[in-house]
Amino acid sequence: MAEVLVYVDHVDGAVRKPTLELLTLARRIGEPVAVHLGPGADTAATTLAEHGAVKVLTADAPEFADYLVAPKVDALQAAYEAVSPAAVLLPSSTEGKEIGARLAVRIGSGIITDAVDLEAGDEGPVATQSVFAASYTTKSRITKGTPVITVKPNSAAPEAAPAAGTVEQLAVTVAESSKGTKVVSRTPRESTGRPDLTEAAIVVSGGRGVNGAENFPVIEALADSLGAAVGASRAAVDAGWYPHTNQVGQTGKSVSPQLYIAAGISGAIQHRAGMQTSKTIVAINKDAEAPIFDLVDYGVVGDLFEVVPALTDEVKARKG
Repeated sequence: MAEVLVYVDHVDGAVRKPTLELLTLARRIGEPVAVHLGPGADTAATTLAEHGAVKVLTADAPEFADYLVAPKVDALQAAYEAVSPAAVLLPSSTEGKEIGARLAVRIGSGIITDAVDLEAGDEGPVATQSVFAASYTTKSRITKGTPVITVKPNSAAPEAAPAAGTVEQLAVTVAESSKGTKVVSRTPRESTGRPDLTEAAIVVSGGRGVNGAENFPVIEALADSLGAAVGASRAAVDAGWYPHTNQVGQTGKSVSPQLYIAAGISGAIQHRAGMQTSKTIVAINKDAEAPIFDLVDYGVVGDLFEVVPALTDEVKARKG
């Protein structure tokens, strides 16, 4: 069976959930070979092997941290040349998409971004995408070169499938041309204790109907009771009620959780484009004619300041 390269997203060897999803999808089309760049490879290898990686190619160099993206592309290209894979899979993060795009240009291949499903086909992997602000679902395949595909988080449930996970060192030469953009400082992101917005299984978002930054704790309380991430519409972000890093929408972040709860959000196309692929959508809005209700699985017409606290209390009560 052909091998499939899977780019590992991790923090010092702690493998992030989107990579485990990629390994699950990779097994549909071949044998996963994980590419781990940076420190913590020994720690990561155990997790990667548990989820189906037959091999783990590792490399660590200061350039991976000292410069933006390009040295990692050099490493992934080295892995590609060593393996000659049937496909290359990466998470649809900002970094993942840039690495994938640069690799595709270098190896003369096509690229598909933001796939939400992947299956084997007679002429290569077939990717499912949601396009035109998630108004349509398409199936596509690469017709030139080795398919490079980035996949949205929460597109597949990670499944354990123990494999050898043999660790092999990858020889990487970082080109001088890859050192054009140097990282000169870093500021740690303040932890909220909540999951990352783009990776969360549950997202609770507030919009214009929240009516002020001082009212967002109502949204946060529901999110915390569910173990969810907090999102916001563009209207709420533009008004300064919540940070831009939490914006969901076409000009914000795209999310695809198992459950999306929209409170006080009308459902403009800009917002829908960022959350329409969510598996189950619940809306709370006092306007029965709000466009969001055309999209939802469950809708509650009511005052969010009555409905959301009641829902929070019910969740807490059921959790005991």
